[in-house]
Amino acid sequence: MTQAQAGDTVRIHYIGTLTDGTQFDTSVGGEPLQFQLGSGQIIPGLERGIDGMALGEKQRVVVPAAEAYGTHDPQKVQQVPRSAIPAEIPLERGLQLQAQTPQGVPVVVVVTDVSSEAVTLDGNHPLAGQDLVFDVELVDIVKAA
Repeated sequence: MTQAQAGDTVRIHYIGTLTDGTQFDTSVGGEPLQFQLGSGQIIPGLERGIDGMALGEKQRVVVPAAEAYGTHDPQKVQQVPRSAIPAEIPLERGLQLQAQTPQGVPVVVVVTDVSSEAVTLDGNHPLAGQDLVFDVELVDIVKAA
């Protein structure tokens, strides 16, 4: 039986949900996700769950927040003056914006609150702090040379 190992290129179909059953992503109905196992191209907890799976195997992988997108970091949430954001941008909760760190590195932030004086921006990944559940099917393995 062929099993996935570090260095192999694998293709999986998956359905990603939160622990309450809310679906946040899926490959079902589209192309399988392809990546090299052990290369860090996907979240660590999911990668560990796939390592050793057999071709055609289906499995549920529960990934704690720390092995997914990390815990929610309150230091990545900040308020900025409303005047710091161009007036032509229609600010509303959930809007994603691109900002820059003081070092000039681009980051995606989400608007979490808006008032006439200030805007609260969250630089955490939207799934930070969430335990994730993946229903995975391993559909292809290309063994490492």
